[in-house]
Amino acid sequence: MPLTELDDTCALIVIDLQKGVTGLPTVHPVKEIIHRSAQLARAFRERGLPVVLVNVTGAAPGRTDTGRPRFTFPADWAELVPELDQQPGDYLVTKQRWGAFLGTTLDDHLWQRGVTQIVLTGVAIRIGVESTARSAYDLGYNVTLVLDAMTDRDADAHRHSVEKIFPRLGETTTTSDVLKLLHAG
Repeated sequence: MPLTELDDTCALIVIDLQKGVTGLPTVHPVKEIIHRSAQLARAFRERGLPVVLVNVTGAAPGRTDTGRPRFTFPADWAELVPELDQQPGDYLVTKQRWGAFLGTTLDDHLWQRGVTQIVLTGVAIRIGVESTARSAYDLGYNVTLVLDAMTDRDADAHRHSVEKIFPRLGETTTTSDVLKLLHAG
């Protein structure tokens, strides 16, 4: 379902556009994902709407078949990419799980500001983005997924999320469509 509208109080949530993650290979050029996310962040700030920048510094402690990562994060792993131009009014969420809601104060922060809709960008679709979208949907937010401002490391996982999961969690759209609605409002 294409984007029908932006709520009066919507927030942009940018997932894991940090030095360590954006240095990994992706299906779509990560520079384009960063550029579009930065465009949206500027537009949201210009309208006085919340911008949430999310980074990841760890993982859940549970056992999995794939095991735990066997490497040490470099010192700058969690630093947000400079193109996002983090501002003092932006809300930074540092997560230890896949999604940005579990184990953080993100939900409280958004509800205190009257946010009813979230607009999601970032990487990786099947992990941070999809987990955040699922939680947002379950928490009662209107969810907008900006497909040309997100990517994954795996083409099949990317396609599955975009075609099968996202239409059940919210409305999918493009950066230009969100920008048009922001400028029209």
